[in-house]
This record gives sequence, C-alpha cells and structure tokens, in this order.
Amino acid sequence: MAPATTLAAARRLVGSRRRTEAPRRRPSPSSPPRKLRPMSEIMARAKYAVVERTDYSNIICEQCGSGERSDELLLCDKCDKGFHMKCLRPIVARVPIGSWLCPKCSGHRRVRSFSQKKIIDFFRIQKTGDGKNKCTSNQDTRKRRKRSRSLVLLKKRRRLLPFIPSEDPNQRLKQMGTLASALTAMQMEFSDDLTYFPGMAPRSANQAKFENGGMQVLAKEDMETWELCRAMFRRGECPPLIVVFDSCEGYTVEADAQIKDMTFIAEYTGDVDYIKNRENDDCDSMMTLLLATDTSKSLVICPDRRGNIARFINGINNHTVLFIVGGESKKFLQIHAWANLL
Repeated sequence: MAPATTLAAARRLVGSRRRTEAPRRRPSPSSPPRKLRPMSEIMARAKYAVVERTDYSNIICEQCGSGERSDELLLCDKCDKGFHMKCLRPIVARVPIGSWLCPKCSGHRRVRSFSQKKIIDFFRIQKTGDGKNKCTSNQDTRKRRKRSRSLVLLKKRRRLLPFIPSEDPNQRLKQMGTLASALTAMQMEFSDDLTYFPGMAPRSANQAKFENGGMQVLAKEDMETWELCRAMFRRGECPPLIVVFDSCEGYTVEADAQIKDMTFIAEYTGDVDYIKNRENDDCDSMMTLLLATDTSKSLVICPDRRGNIARFINGINNHTVLFIVGGESKKFLQIHAWANLL
C-alpha cells in the first residue's frame, strides 16, 4: 500500500494540471468545420499596386528569355514581368490600351459553359408552341415551280440563300453555347443589330446617300432571306457554326455542317462610330461601314463590346456585301466555299 504522503502529492499534481490546462471545447454538431482558402486564391483576389522600377533596361521576355525587340515587350501591370507580343498565346496583334495583365496574373479565365436555360436567356430566344414547324421561304416555293428560263439567266440572278440550321435541337444549343462562351470570354454582349451610343456616330450619320459612289440596293428576295434568318435566330435556330479557340489566332469559327455557296450567315453588327475616332483603336475586328466623300463622316463597325458570330469569322471563306436597307447601310456576311473547312 502506497504511503499517504505519496497519494497526497499525486492528487495535488493532478489537481494542478487540471487547473492550468485549457478546457477542451467539444465540437458543435450543428456548425460545420471552417474551410480555409488557399493562399493562391487569396493572392488572386487581393488588390495590387504597381511599383515602378528605376531601370527597365534588363527586362526580358518570360517566354523566350530574350530582351531583344524591346518595342514589342509588354509589361504586366501586376507582376511587372515582360512578354513579347508574338510569344503570347493568343498573339497580341496591337499594344493594348490601358492596363494589361499577363496570362498568369489574369488567372487564365476559363471558358464559361452555359446551360440550356442560360443560352435561351443569353440570346433572348423566343419560345414557340410547336418547335417542329420548319421555316420555308419564298425561294423554296419558287424551287418547286417549273423553271422556263435559261440557266445562264438564272446564274446571273443568283440571290442570297438562307442558312439551314441543324435539325437536332441539342446540337443547335451546343452551337449557340460556344458562341455565348466566346462572347462572355471577350466581355461582350450579344447584339444582332447595329448599335448607336452617345459619344459615337448617331443613327442619322448612317445614310446611304453619304456613300462615295453609291451602294447596292437590297433586292426584295434578299430582304426576305435576311428577315427569315433573323426570325430563325430569334427562335433559337442558328447557322451550323461552332466557335472554337485557337492558341495562335484566338477565337475562330468552324462549320458544323455543309454550307452552300452564297449562304447568308449574319449581319455584321457592333457599335457604329466615326473612323476618325478609332484611328488608335486596338480592336482587330473593325469593319468599314460607310466611306463618305467627306472622310470625317466615314463610319466603321466596332464589335469590341457588342456583336454576334460575325465577330469571330475570318475573311478567308466569306464575303461582306454592303446593302441599303431602309435608307441605312448594312454589312451582310455571306459564305463562299465554306465546305473547304469541313
């Protein structure tokens, strides 16, 4: 049996430990454990300030390691590192206006995916009661009639053809989803019309009578084709095209089905402005809209904030035609031998 003095000392020791130790908190069953954010996420969202260097003579490109061609070196406004414009992917064609972040500091924005409901809301698609109704134009009706005119005459009178949308609704949603993702990544809004804003060219400046040399009047049959294609797109029936991302060229367009020659694809849309206001603009997709006798009144379409799929179609297999529609000039995008891209 242990001596009494030993037991008393042991009790005092245990009692002192209990008095000095911090009480243990029992985890509450209702409150979930706290999740800590990784440091990379915190730094990505943290505000930053650019500290100017005293000497920039030793700046090199982080991609190729060369300091040559200093006039093509872009400095990131966050990490202050240099990058050649041609070493970036996609290539930067012009020196950006304003602040610029390198791919690492910009966070490599992921291409946003859209659900069916978001695609419908993004393009403001009008819901119809019966989706099985197919669009028919006057051109289709004329094809059924017996033609008595010669083929030579018909070839001279070729008209625009409406695009033929994919029959599968899911495929059409996929096609429109790629366009919505590209527009969102470019921080653009969808617009199927020319837009006029204060500080830019007014609508009154876009008059066909100002065009130097005149322009072609849109024929009645082509007007019907244009209106038909616009109505189809409002119902969610889009051209069979997919917007894809190329590491060198950026966003481009691929055909998702066979497209005939002289097929109308879209009107080239965007903000209308005077050419003189856009002389130093870095937008690489501006399109001339009107070349006036007075050069100060010449207009361009600037799809940098608003636009449609025409913004991403390159000029290899398409042709833009200037027409008069309701007294205004409009650019129509029609396809020549798009089947070569299939």
